Amino acid sequence: MATKQAPAGLNRAGKALWTAITEKYEFRPDELAILEDACRMADLIAAMEGAWADDGSPMTSEGSQGQLVVHPLIAELRQYRNARARLLKQLALPDDVGAASGNGNTNARSAQARDAANARWARRGA
Repeated sequence: MATKQAPAGLNRAGKALWTAITEKYEFRPDELAILEDACRMADLIAAMEGAWADDGSPMTSEGSQGQLVVHPLIAELRQYRNARARLLKQLALPDDVGAASGNGNTNARSAQARDAANARWARRGA
């Protein structure tokens, strides 16, 4: 399956995510928009991680009244990672067998969901 060209303006993290997903699956236009949003979120996460690392990856910073507070980028990174995860979940991609547990064992509900998603993707390829 050919990889669809990454949207203009994506940086390294976004392009890597785009390529990793589009080389395995085909998407409708509405799904491509969701994937693009997730890729742009990945770029924002990478930029924030870089800025935090450039600042020495501090766990705390000084608050508005001089008090010690959790560094604001920690909360932002958590929120952006959660947002990216929600976007990717909307794509309903099938799990890779054994990826989550390392041994291929999954509970019955996960197996049913994976089978349904695999059937969906198989229908698209036909």
